[in-house]
Amino acid sequence: MRLRSKRYNSESQATSKEPMNLPDAVEKIKSFKSVKFDQSIECVLHLGIDTKIADQLVRGSISLPHGIGKQKRVIAFCDDTDAEAAKKAGAVEAGSDDLIKKVTDGWLDFDVAIASPKVMGKVGKLGKVLGPQGKMPSPKNGTVTSDVATAVSEFTAGKIEFRNDTGGNIHVVVGKQSFDAKKLVDNIEAVVSFIKKIKPASSKGTYIKKMCISATMSPGVLVNVSN
Repeated sequence: MRLRSKRYNSESQATSKEPMNLPDAVEKIKSFKSVKFDQSIECVLHLGIDTKIADQLVRGSISLPHGIGKQKRVIAFCDDTDAEAAKKAGAVEAGSDDLIKKVTDGWLDFDVAIASPKVMGKVGKLGKVLGPQGKMPSPKNGTVTSDVATAVSEFTAGKIEFRNDTGGNIHVVVGKQSFDAKKLVDNIEAVVSFIKKIKPASSKGTYIKKMCISATMSPGVLVNVSN
């Protein structure tokens, strides 16, 4: 059983077990005592989807209004003719055969992988390496695109990818505890709006069943959400 700190237990006891309006929930998260770093704030949505049905899976990418307070390390699988533009846009590595070999040999020091459709035939063999880490390029989340430089620029600046887990939950980082409350509210509202927009047509009943926000080392706060 995981042991919780006195601070965590105290904050948990002082947190309502009933859902709160979003602005109040954000203020509650921001009121928690600071730790030795600026905690990331995560929004978790429990969806009423059947994860065993392919066309009910929910995944995508979104640029939040105020970013997430962190730049991401992005690589680009592309032809040599596009590699220089990708690096200028912020890619830490860009190229085709050499970069594929580097990743195959175990180098995974990056957060997001972008790929040009031209080289996806070669990149496909990295599925067993990148798939389990959620880093495999995919058209569904905007990481397979002919405009490699623009995608690199967006993801480097904090564009985020998401996909549901086996329990039907979506986890999205929406900023830092140091963010102004209004910026966190704006980011969370953008996430919820986008998730609603991409609701699978075959999903029936209540779509967003539960929503909560939490900081890295603080308890979660339930949030009211309408479908």
